[in-house]
Formats: sequence, structure tokens, C-alpha cells
Amino acid sequence: MKTYDTIYEHTADNYGLITSSEAKRLDISNVELVKLAHRGRLHRIGHGVYRIIPYIPTAYDKYAEAIALVGNGAAIYGESVLAMHGLALVNPSEIHVTTPYKVRKKLPSFIKPIFTKEVIDKTFYEGIPSQSVFNALLTCKKIIMIERLIDAVYEAEKQGLISEREAKTLRKNYNEYKKT
Repeated sequence: MKTYDTIYEHTADNYGLITSSEAKRLDISNVELVKLAHRGRLHRIGHGVYRIIPYIPTAYDKYAEAIALVGNGAAIYGESVLAMHGLALVNPSEIHVTTPYKVRKKLPSFIKPIFTKEVIDKTFYEGIPSQSVFNALLTCKKIIMIERLIDAVYEAEKQGLISEREAKTLRKNYNEYKKT
């Protein structure tokens, strides 16, 4: 199997993305990735991150790119989780990504890395590591209007992103927060 075919197979369920560390596990060197980029078969997204060409874009591409660029242990966080699901009428200018490691490399301006030693309840939405919608709704209560969050709870429950019990817990939490 040719190098590009191997990469293509690997990226089929990963938004067309491959990192240099993933390529190494497939016995593909960085030199081969650079060559494929120069030949127009790969597009370099950022340091050690490439996307296959051709690729059909999706609504989740920027989130997948943010995770790949930040690196191991990264997860979409806070209001970016809500934006990913169209909840609470949020549209942050940056994608918030939590990471257990300090990020020293230069990232595109649309990514805001958030270093945290605490373990978040990581789950996957559309194959992208993310904080759970339940905890994202809790995280955002000090930065998003409570009325929007209450609407988001109903919508998240309707979409099956949170359970009925979690929805009740969130509504109770928000009502107590409004009283303070």
C-alpha cells in the first residue's frame, strides 16, 4: 500500500487530519509528510498537523483541528462545547481547549488553550474529545446569561445530550445561582 493510501485510510474517520506522531505509528516519516505536502496531496494545518487533499469540509473541522494542534490530552471546553452543539446562542471567537500540559508552540489565534491539572470528564462528540455538555453547562454559569443556559438545558435534553436527571440538576443549580 502506498504512503498516501495509508494516510487516507487513517484519516477517513478523523476529519482528514493526521499528526506527525500518528504518522510515525504508521511507519511514515516526517520527511514523507513534507514531501506529500509539497506535492499538493496534504495541506499543512500547523506544526505537525496535516489534512488530506481532497477533503470535504464539515461543521466540526475547526474543533478537530484545535484538538490536533494542541496535542495529547486536549479536549474542547466550556462555551466552545456549547457552540459545537448550537446551545445557549454562543459563538466564541476562540475555541477553548483544555489541556493537562503547558502549550509552548505557537497556535492559530482561533485556539485558546486552557492549562488545567484537574481531570475533566472527557467524552467524545462526533469523534472529538470534549468536556461533557452537562459539565460545560455548569462551567459557563458565570459567563453566560442564566436565561440562555436554562434554554440550553431544555435543548440539550431534547437532543439527548444530557439526561432528564442532569437537566433537573442544572435547572435547580441555575435557580439557586439566580437567587444569590
